[in-house]
Amino acid sequence: MARVKLDNLRKVYENGDVAVHAVSVEVRDGEFVVLVGPSGCGKSTTLRMIAGLEAISGGTLTIGERVVNDLPPKDRDIAMVFQNYALYPHMSVYENMAFALKLRKRPKAEIDARVRKAAETLGLTPVLDRSPKQLSGGQRQRVAIGRAIVREPQVFLFDEPLSNLDAKLRVQMRREIARLQRALGVTSIYVTHDQVEAMTMGDRIVVLEKGRVQQIDTPLGLYNRPANAFVATFIGSPAMNMVAGTIERGGLSGGLRFRGAGDGDASSAFVVPLRDAVARRLSAYEGKGVTLGVRPEDVAVANAAGPVATIRARLDLIEPLGNEVLLYARAGAHDLTARVAPQALPEPPAEIELALNVAHLHFFDAESGAAIDWRHAATD
Repeated sequence: MARVKLDNLRKVYENGDVAVHAVSVEVRDGEFVVLVGPSGCGKSTTLRMIAGLEAISGGTLTIGERVVNDLPPKDRDIAMVFQNYALYPHMSVYENMAFALKLRKRPKAEIDARVRKAAETLGLTPVLDRSPKQLSGGQRQRVAIGRAIVREPQVFLFDEPLSNLDAKLRVQMRREIARLQRALGVTSIYVTHDQVEAMTMGDRIVVLEKGRVQQIDTPLGLYNRPANAFVATFIGSPAMNMVAGTIERGGLSGGLRFRGAGDGDASSAFVVPLRDAVARRLSAYEGKGVTLGVRPEDVAVANAAGPVATIRARLDLIEPLGNEVLLYARAGAHDLTARVAPQALPEPPAEIELALNVAHLHFFDAESGAAIDWRHAATD
């Protein structure tokens, strides 16, 4: 096991395109870190640089105590699991798992012991004599993981290993990979575009966009304290509601409030009065553009108790999902999604009053997208 440190890692192609901009991450010994982001964000390129499959244009990559920028993949003591399994079709499961050890000329007894131990851990013992074409997709993925395990590397690298599996099997394999990583205690870096995989598997998550790190945090840290509007909308499903608007002074109390952009009609305007703690933090933004963010689970039908702000909206669509119901509504000039418990609801289209949990509102600078962390004001 070993730590992995990326210090201002860059990837620039010959045509001048920058795929990765100065990425700095330290993966602790035994930690499971997930790189997540949309297609083209640089996550797989970063993983391939760690693996030695892509040349590093700048910065320093350290595995353990060694700088490995110029080391070939075979000398980095890593094992990689790919999206397409990459199994040899003419070899049995046993031979596929043993192949890398044979290339390293390990003793036959050691090879056999490692392969059979990994097969037992992964539930592959009954299929060791089969060829890959005789296996299910989940079994093939287990073989690919087993081939990595038998090498006993310092670092596991996973490049979207579950994307070829169906939804049910992905859930099962997520659980198995997470369980294995905890049992083996091997430093692991996992790449995915699926934020559900990232949230359920990673000790920490690195969110990337356009080759830049947007935030590094625990799953709950990303969910509760997104650093910017991109992270806020990328993490969470359904995505966070985002409403562009301004901070203004008005109402009977003359206090600060948020008004959604384009809401000229006062009867249907998206207006949220700001509590004292929020208002103190956002006072510098009076008259300026901000974006309000609220997660669907913090929007309820307006009979909820607690600190809420109510909004008049038109209910457009109801999606009953059994244990929960998704509501799609239009408030002023803005669309809102709410996640609520099953309950009696009017038939769309219908006027409805929604309640926003003001304790869980997020605000972002309209120009930079950076989070305005008003929660600090509550303790001032």
